[in-house]
Amino acid sequence: MTRDLSRLLRPRSIAVIGGGAWCRSVIAQCQKTGFAGHIWPVHPTASDICGIRAYSSLNDLPTPPDASFVGVNRTTTIDIVAQLAAMGAGGATCFASGFAEASAEDEGASDLQRRLLIAADQMPILGPNCYGFINSLDGALLWPDQHGCQRVTSGVAILTQSSNIAINLTMQTRALPIAYMITVGNQAQTGQPQIAAALLDDPRVTAIGLHVEGFQDLRMWEAFAAKAHTCGKPVIALKVGKSPQAQAATISHTASLAGKDAGAQALLDRLGIPRIHSLPAFVETLKLLHVTGPLRSNRIASISCSGGEASLAADTTVGKNVIFPPLSDIQKEALRSALGPLVALANPLDYNTYIWRDAPAMTTAWAAMMAPDIAMTMVIVDFPRPDRCDPSDWDCTIEAAIAAKARTGAQVALVATLPELIPEDIAQRLIANGVAPLNGLVEAIDAIEAAASIMPPDPTPLLLATPVTDAATLTEAEAKRKLAAFGLPTPKSAHAPDAESAHKASLTLRFPLVLKDEGHAHKTEAGAVVLNLNNAGQVRDAARAMAAPSYLLEEMITDTVAELLVGIVKDPAHGFVLTIASGGILTDLMQDSQSLLVPATPDAVKQALFRLRVVKLLTGYRGKPGADIPSILSAVSAIQSYVLANAHKVAEVEVNPLICTPFIAIAADALIREAP
Repeated sequence: MTRDLSRLLRPRSIAVIGGGAWCRSVIAQCQKTGFAGHIWPVHPTASDICGIRAYSSLNDLPTPPDASFVGVNRTTTIDIVAQLAAMGAGGATCFASGFAEASAEDEGASDLQRRLLIAADQMPILGPNCYGFINSLDGALLWPDQHGCQRVTSGVAILTQSSNIAINLTMQTRALPIAYMITVGNQAQTGQPQIAAALLDDPRVTAIGLHVEGFQDLRMWEAFAAKAHTCGKPVIALKVGKSPQAQAATISHTASLAGKDAGAQALLDRLGIPRIHSLPAFVETLKLLHVTGPLRSNRIASISCSGGEASLAADTTVGKNVIFPPLSDIQKEALRSALGPLVALANPLDYNTYIWRDAPAMTTAWAAMMAPDIAMTMVIVDFPRPDRCDPSDWDCTIEAAIAAKARTGAQVALVATLPELIPEDIAQRLIANGVAPLNGLVEAIDAIEAAASIMPPDPTPLLLATPVTDAATLTEAEAKRKLAAFGLPTPKSAHAPDAESAHKASLTLRFPLVLKDEGHAHKTEAGAVVLNLNNAGQVRDAARAMAAPSYLLEEMITDTVAELLVGIVKDPAHGFVLTIASGGILTDLMQDSQSLLVPATPDAVKQALFRLRVVKLLTGYRGKPGADIPSILSAVSAIQSYVLANAHKVAEVEVNPLICTPFIAIAADALIREAP
């Protein structure tokens, strides 16, 4: 359900319900920001709070408030929210804790949250268990603590589940203009994607940053990503939860490879939202997006007056999806004219200090680096400490960066290698002139990489996961039979109940053969598979030694180029996670995998395949034949098709190995767990 959040987030009247220190702080913060609307304290006995007339009840207010801070205990919160909803209030922040987040300690906490939702009805609420929001554009807030925000005319919106992280982000001294800071707490009713979608409607919001602990309504996330793309507003996410947490079902390798974080990453990739991995990089990326918006490519240039800094810039990009293209002849000619013959011309460029303090000459040199095919030019400058040194000698760098930006129209960032060495007043001056100040070289590269990787979301709806109970593991033969019906190639085989039957069945197949014990999912570890059986006698001897309850005989696949794992696991948080990885014995050794969400397009599958390290074998290594890539893609499609057709009952599917030859990709082993 979509609720109108405009009154709550951009209020003209605010009610503060309760008389404790937190409520007094909300009123004091509103007064401090110069909120131009009405502030109405509500308390049953106080005549005034913070010098403002207090009302004894909600019924005494002049009109229903646009936004309310409910700062009372959790049970009274439910009653207050019901009154606000009934009188037509615009929305509320529920500060109290002790709801669903406390269910492990209090068995009644979840029921209290359910009652809160019923009380709110159609009225939007934030939380419970949250601080509320700061609107720095209008000076409006429901915020019970100190903060570092100041009034801005435009800026970024930040949404987080953590009130403490929100406070810390408002205290940054990196000149990031924060338009909205919103905490969502338990997201009992209104989640991050709904709030973020509402903020897209504010033309003063330039970018949105999300600190995400977990995803809830995937359809809401899809709708938000589509709206953000339509609005042309970039979104980034700091998703926590990278620590190893495999799925509950661990019978297959897929379940451990496609752990919780792999699904989250695949979801963000599908939504076209770059993932950030630290708070400093989060701040710098939002700042860059505020100034420049998304970058058109990952081609960058770097300028510094130190060979050490030039080398550091180059090294910092190792493993990152950004590149320093070589200088063109036109760039070299312009640089020689500006710098003279003693400077070695390269990208990154060390221009030495021959032209230091000559702002016009520096402008000319820097502008020469800003070629049309460069998406971002970094000017590396660390300013001296103003408390111990005179930073005025560095004014030439500010002037040159701003002038080069004006002359070329290029995207320019002034980057300090150490985060603390761009003073905030200088950063604000740069932003005002369209130059992005980036604090820290590592953070700058992270920000540029993210800004260059913003993509349109995949418009295909995700396959949502529904609960599966009583899932059982099928025999390998049955799993292969079902997958083969959807087009997956499998070896010619025969089933045998005992050793003598295996001996006879082998005569109907082409040697060499593989003998398998059907009672094991992981056959190699259990000694339940024997390879290279070249005659019926060897088959009988191997079967007698194995002493299995039943056997599966298969023709061996020859001419193997490489082995892959292809698996799909139902993930309640993210849908169905499709994993492609190095297979066979390399699955555990290499941990070489890529994950997508179902349904995945053939192009997305191919891109994931080519990101594997094993792709060198698949495409032909050192003159050896490569695998048949179309056959691999067809095999993945067959596995995915089976899951799409049986999503209501499938828990996981795995083919490992998928043997890839120059002519075919064929399932040597298969596993399916599903409900009857």
